[in-house]
Amino acid sequence: MPHSDSFLARMRGRLIQEKQELELLRKETQHDGLLNSLRDETGELSTIDNHPGDIGTEMFEREKDLMLQDKQDMQLVRVESALAAMEDGSYGTCIQCGADIPTERLEALPDTRYCIDHAPRDHVSHSRSDALSLLPMPFGQSDKDDDAYNGFDGEDAWQIVERWGNADSPAMAEIPGDSYDNVGSEAGENDGYVEPLESFLATDITGTHVSVVRNREYKQYMEQGEGEELGEEE
Repeated sequence: MPHSDSFLARMRGRLIQEKQELELLRKETQHDGLLNSLRDETGELSTIDNHPGDIGTEMFEREKDLMLQDKQDMQLVRVESALAAMEDGSYGTCIQCGADIPTERLEALPDTRYCIDHAPRDHVSHSRSDALSLLPMPFGQSDKDDDAYNGFDGEDAWQIVERWGNADSPAMAEIPGDSYDNVGSEAGENDGYVEPLESFLATDITGTHVSVVRNREYKQYMEQGEGEELGEEE
């Protein structure tokens, strides 16, 4: 049963009003800072060396704003589609089966183009994409420890950045300690040297004056009885 002209006019008025509200809301959202960069919002020159929790609030608000904007854009598309259907005379007819859409449904959803039987259903998938099974673990593509590679790789890059800040502390370290130097990933590995001896023996610029740097490796070296007391004379 075709809808009356008065009903169509009333629906047109509601759709036009909703369209104007959506367009105004979009402008206000952009004006409120959605177009600003994260640097402008936080005042940080870079967030690369910060823990994600440091910008958790800003990230959540940005994601929420983007989600709301996407929802507004989708609603605007539906409203414009309904107005276009009024122009070509197909408004109130299901585009799937051609049946008349009940007046009650149009009253509740003026922008709908489907009857209740053929309305698209939102489906939330809980399955993981097959592509995710092919993704390596963090630094998997650049970690070459298993290839007997001794050069600089992705894991080394992370260790350098990690020194400038992370969420770890001695209280949460796998091996309890009192120093922040031991809470990073593989903090106990030799950094910049191969043999412990290389970490505490040093020379001057000419290479003639030999000195001993009494660091942690030196103390362990002496405690294990591998060194001689001659080193103490320096």
